[in-house]
Amino acid sequence: MPVNIRSFITKHLDSLIAAIAGFFVVNIFTRYAGVGISPDSIMYLSTARNLNAHHGLIFFSGKPIVAFPVFFPIFLAIVQFITHTDVLALASTLTGLMFASVIFLSGVVMEGFTYPSKLYKWFILIALVLSPSLLEIYSMLWSETLFMVLMLLFFIAYKNYLDTHSIKALLWVSAIAAIACITRYAAITLVLTGGLLLLCDKQLNIRKKISHIFLFGGISVSLLIVNIIRNSLVTHTGTGPRYKSVTSLSQNMHYTGTVFCDWFTLTEKQYGWAIIITALLVLAFSGIFLYNTLVRKARFTTYENIIITYFIACSLFMILWATVNKFETLNNRLLSALFIPFLLGCTYWLPMVLKYSRSRFRLIAITLATCVGLIFIYNEYNIDYQRYYDQGDYGVPGFTDDSWNKSPLVATLKKPNLFKAGYPIYNNLCEGFYFFTGKGSEYIPNIDSAKQIKKFYAQKHFYIVYFDQLPDKALFTLKQVQQQRPLKTIFQCPDGGIYEYNEKKK
Repeated sequence: MPVNIRSFITKHLDSLIAAIAGFFVVNIFTRYAGVGISPDSIMYLSTARNLNAHHGLIFFSGKPIVAFPVFFPIFLAIVQFITHTDVLALASTLTGLMFASVIFLSGVVMEGFTYPSKLYKWFILIALVLSPSLLEIYSMLWSETLFMVLMLLFFIAYKNYLDTHSIKALLWVSAIAAIACITRYAAITLVLTGGLLLLCDKQLNIRKKISHIFLFGGISVSLLIVNIIRNSLVTHTGTGPRYKSVTSLSQNMHYTGTVFCDWFTLTEKQYGWAIIITALLVLAFSGIFLYNTLVRKARFTTYENIIITYFIACSLFMILWATVNKFETLNNRLLSALFIPFLLGCTYWLPMVLKYSRSRFRLIAITLATCVGLIFIYNEYNIDYQRYYDQGDYGVPGFTDDSWNKSPLVATLKKPNLFKAGYPIYNNLCEGFYFFTGKGSEYIPNIDSAKQIKKFYAQKHFYIVYFDQLPDKALFTLKQVQQQRPLKTIFQCPDGGIYEYNEKKK
């Protein structure tokens, strides 16, 4: 083994041990029925399968994938191609490896702090291994699992750029940001982070600063622009249908604050302080950034400052974007990329304070900080234990848990020759139908879409699979369809049914 590799492993041995522990923790949570599979997971999974089948970037319905960027399904397709194994069978191992990578890279970042401390690093590594926030993400097949790896690589690459200000280092930063932007659309926050740091970098003269900003900006958004152009050509929409937000700025600050409360391992009783917690964190981090930029300029080039800058850019972007565009309520998943910057940004100063505190107070300060750290880790463990206790007997919530595995309707759908070929199949859960049958289908018409309604009722022979577990108020109900078309019951059970309409036999 070369000396430099051996010394690197020795230096980061604690991070490697924590990473291995993280891998096994993920596999403990997913050992019953595998990783959790959500509708988004099925979009990624079906696209990866279609890529390997040479069908292109299309998901289970046969339509181009545009609501999500293309790289995560491409990544899954590459894994499937190399291993000759379906991604679903590899999912627990894959997410475990990505979680291990996140833990290891976090350790590398902490080793590069201005005031590195092994005790501090060990506490944070344990907190990451046991983090309920991260374990929720890495128990699912979601693009966030890969994005957080890219985020930490961005931090490491940008620190190298700040140390050298070389074009080569900037190209690495730009390339990582570019790939991240086609992994999650929200990765534009990395571009904002890099742009803000370049703009405030006092070591660059004006001419060099402008050229570096244009170079970074051009490369980092290049793949995203290509992705959006491709989306526009195939569906006439850049990132899929988007709707006006129904939540206000204050509501989104509240939702963000409740997530922060959960990350602090507080209880729902503290949710009333959510808006204040959000405002204080953003203001505090912004104040530190300005101090590092204008006063303590030596700290501008530190890992700590990069992390703080990202927290500011990402938190503000997510809150403001949720106020403009409608999507699911801001939650742990949507804000998960903030967790590591949140944890490091709230604690990185502890080793410095302990180092420069007076000797007679140092022991007290170390004892107090250790007690707080132990309480935090103990609270994380309790949350994890409760989750494992709840999920250990039925699986991670999603299409792999027992509510679906033991469903009579799902068992029937897996039977061969259930549907006659050539006739459309409608349902209220196309992702689930594909997951259990491998077949494409169409949604029952949206009550507000005259085009979908007209097309639906023009069909002379079709099937309906109706899942009672997940009713969708935006779609026609089974009773509403039965008022217009007499449906023959093929299978009926407590959790749904299969129905057929044939105009010739009505």
